[in-house]
Amino acid sequence: MDIKGKVHEVGEVITVSEKFKKRELVVEYAENPSYPEYVKFEAVQDKVNLLDAVKVGDQVEVFFNLRGRPWTDKMGKT
Repeated sequence: MDIKGKVHEVGEVITVSEKFKKRELVVEYAENPSYPEYVKFEAVQDKVNLLDAVKVGDQVEVFFNLRGRPWTDKMGKT
């Protein structure tokens, strides 16, 4: 999937552990300019460096994958 918009925020690289790092990107998506949406993306591992050249206010196109799975509570209920 992809989305086009204006960069609202570029986060710092966060080192979660010795082997895992992440960085956040917030994009202003204005399908309806009167009510813009702010969508947060997360780059992980080697992809965090892709955001080095991105600045607030830049127009960008973000390509992303959606992943999900059912949530199961402690009682085993999905």
